[in-house]
Amino acid sequence: MGAMSHRSTTLRCFSPPVMVATFVIEIGLAIWTLWRYRHTRLVQLVAVILVCLAIFQLAEFTICENMFGLSGITWARIGYLAITALPALGIHALTYIAKRPARWLVLSSYAAMAAFMVYFGFVGHGITAATCGGNYVIFETNSAATLWYAYYYYGLELIALLAAAYFAKRSSDTRTKHALYGLTGAYLTLIVPVATVNIINRQLIHAVPSIMCGFAIFLALIVALYVLPRAAEPKH
Repeated sequence: MGAMSHRSTTLRCFSPPVMVATFVIEIGLAIWTLWRYRHTRLVQLVAVILVCLAIFQLAEFTICENMFGLSGITWARIGYLAITALPALGIHALTYIAKRPARWLVLSSYAAMAAFMVYFGFVGHGITAATCGGNYVIFETNSAATLWYAYYYYGLELIALLAAAYFAKRSSDTRTKHALYGLTGAYLTLIVPVATVNIINRQLIHAVPSIMCGFAIFLALIVALYVLPRAAEPKH
């Protein structure tokens, strides 16, 4: 797909119009989730995950279009706060789908989430710049923190992927098994493209959050339309 500019009407995968469309879809899925299912903790967690994904898309769009009166760096912080919540929320949701509490894993995930939220949200040198590249948004963060953040993000995603596959294989309940296999697939649609991008061009490391949340629309669709129907109770 081509570039989006004042002289062109074609779109790139993560261009601002696509960010808006993704935002609308993810917010729509969150509203549909809360309307369709009983408000159990799992449903609430999935709705929050979808809203966080949508907030990041809105933050990216605003960075590119300079709207709503806030600076790009402020929107970068808002976006980072939203995506920082996702690994911990995903782990928590997984424990409800698998019916395995894993309290130590949930609590440690939330503790790491809170630490990174404080750092990227309120420490001046946590996020230093955000630039719209037309095809994605490039975030400049403290290099030392970036490494630890990658351990947090990729580590929890890998744990969630392996745990979902492990629990699915051992589940005796058909609906739970299918929900967990669906979750496994959802994580793969997120992890595989981002890992591929990193292997092909390591210079895109600062664009990983943008690229990841571009592909996260597939995760959102799978979780809302495949996993939840097999793991949540519809409203009567």
